[in-house]
Amino acid sequence: MEWISLIMFLVTCAVLLAGYPVAFSLAGTALAFATLGSVTGAFDPSFLEALPNRLFGIMTNQTLIAVPLFVFMGITLEKSRIAESLLDTMALLFRGTPGGLGISVMLIGMLLAASTGIVGATVVTMGLLSLPTMMRHRYDPSIATGAICASGTLGQIIPPSIVLVLLGDVLSSAYQQAQLDMGIFSPKTVSVGDLFVGALIPGLLLVFGYIMYLAITARLRPETMPAAHDAMNLSHAELLRRTAVVLAPPLLLILAVLGSIMGGLATPTEAASVGGMGALLLAASRGALNLNCLRDIMRSSTRITSMVFLILIGASLFSLVFRGYGGDDLVTDLLTDLPGGTFGAVLVVMLVMFVLGFVLDFIEITFVVVPIVGPILLAMGLDPIWLGVMIAINLQTSFLTPPFGFALFYLRGVAPKEITTGQIYRGVIPFIGIQLVMLCLLAIWPQLATWLPGIVYGS
Repeated sequence: MEWISLIMFLVTCAVLLAGYPVAFSLAGTALAFATLGSVTGAFDPSFLEALPNRLFGIMTNQTLIAVPLFVFMGITLEKSRIAESLLDTMALLFRGTPGGLGISVMLIGMLLAASTGIVGATVVTMGLLSLPTMMRHRYDPSIATGAICASGTLGQIIPPSIVLVLLGDVLSSAYQQAQLDMGIFSPKTVSVGDLFVGALIPGLLLVFGYIMYLAITARLRPETMPAAHDAMNLSHAELLRRTAVVLAPPLLLILAVLGSIMGGLATPTEAASVGGMGALLLAASRGALNLNCLRDIMRSSTRITSMVFLILIGASLFSLVFRGYGGDDLVTDLLTDLPGGTFGAVLVVMLVMFVLGFVLDFIEITFVVVPIVGPILLAMGLDPIWLGVMIAINLQTSFLTPPFGFALFYLRGVAPKEITTGQIYRGVIPFIGIQLVMLCLLAIWPQLATWLPGIVYGS
């Protein structure tokens, strides 16, 4: 009967490809297979009795409260038009430098990633603001669109990231389950803060790799990334003052959120509430906050939060039925019997997640796939922080990969008609290569993800 669980997983993917809502696809497919199995005697319906306890656990989960707060923070900053001010200032800062506009886009994407943590919002915002400017300065369309897509996906890995919040909660449960399976009845825990700190160095290395690629390209092919010249003719003192005024508020907000977590002064949930309040103050200081704007912020935050938690509920039901059919035993046998031992298991899981990233959003993969494979991989002795960062970068790569990368769709929706889909696809290929190199470096040197948490938390 274990193979029925695999069939259920494939049917769910097919239903999703047909265009049905994710949460209802997960729950509906699971209920259909549970009903069919109950009638034929292949499924024990008592597994579903655990669903109320799981839903209550979701409702009382303190970590997940950070999700609506970080969503609220990101949407508020998006409405405050902070990206527009940053782009204007960075363009002035890098004036006269070949590739300077592209580097500005990458740095702004990093700041927005650390401020919002929402990939779609960052890609759309940067596409609307920076793409026309880059085209006006005769940038190669492939390089321009690739830089925008890559900078937008940094919200996956640079904290505070919603992906890391959700991964932290799921991996915490998976880590405890793995230890219990190994006979450790005083299990250690892994927190969202651990993942935040662990993702910091790999995230910054990715940004460095992106910027180095743009700088080298501008040096070797300056005609593809011409230097931008402004007509404002600001002095160095005026430019520095303007840069400080524009950069200081978002940087202080980022430091307040991440610094409070890394310093042990606040939990991620408490830090998220600080970030939400700081975003409101920042929007108000820019004159972007009024009753209509606040209403839009609340509606968008409610809609996105409802989507996340509805998917979580559907995924909980799906995992119960999956386990009821013995799917966890099937996956355990498949991974432990692979050649190469732990390395082979990790490689296969990463490849599967990468492929699933073509058709599933990171939320579905986090809630459906990670709870299944996480306990098995962690029971093999893998570090949970390292595994979480590897998964996050892997999911980030799937956002860029043609033909189904979500970031490509986001940019295609706001790009001018003269920019072709093929140009967008060609533009992201070098950045995909940089991310794959980062994955390899992280696999070779796990300390890139584990060293800083050990220093900060003394573990």
